[in-house]
Amino acid sequence: MSETSAEDRIWTVPNLLSFLRLLGVPVFLWLVLGPREDGWAIGVLAVAGFTDWLDGKIARAFNQTSRLGRLIDPAADKLYVFSTIFALLVREIIPWWLVAAILLREAFVGCSILVLRKYGYRALQVHFLGKAAMFNLMYAFPLLFLGSHAGWYADIAQIVGWAFALWGTGLYWWAGVLYVVQVRQLVTAAKKE
Repeated sequence: MSETSAEDRIWTVPNLLSFLRLLGVPVFLWLVLGPREDGWAIGVLAVAGFTDWLDGKIARAFNQTSRLGRLIDPAADKLYVFSTIFALLVREIIPWWLVAAILLREAFVGCSILVLRKYGYRALQVHFLGKAAMFNLMYAFPLLFLGSHAGWYADIAQIVGWAFALWGTGLYWWAGVLYVVQVRQLVTAAKKE
């Protein structure tokens, strides 16, 4: 019987936090689109953002990184972004062009992943710029959500939310272009071998 490596661990605190974050996605969608309990929905987003930061900190500080963690952490981030933009689009809080810009970037990078796999490579490591983009987007959407309500905070939330959304979308595309450049370099090197 072979010993399991640290990379193959499943039951770690960071993985548990990522699983909990994944479970929050349908709860968030139900709160926004069902009873329209926006305060609770924003709370779910805030907890998701905090646990996203926390699981990375714990994984690095206590050497709890794992293959599974590298899969479910970005998957949870993307599910939150997609579910949030879907819900905010349905509620007419964000415009369709913002959704299109984010989805087109995903398609752009997704095509390069297919090329990468064709040459026997797995997905590349997440770049710092991609993490910064996700950080911006995960803060933009709750703020835009708050900005859609009446209250003293609405105008400020909307301005700051749009700043995060535009920066986040720009960084998201920039990270995508850098990813495609890396893929091109790997494919060119593979063709020379």
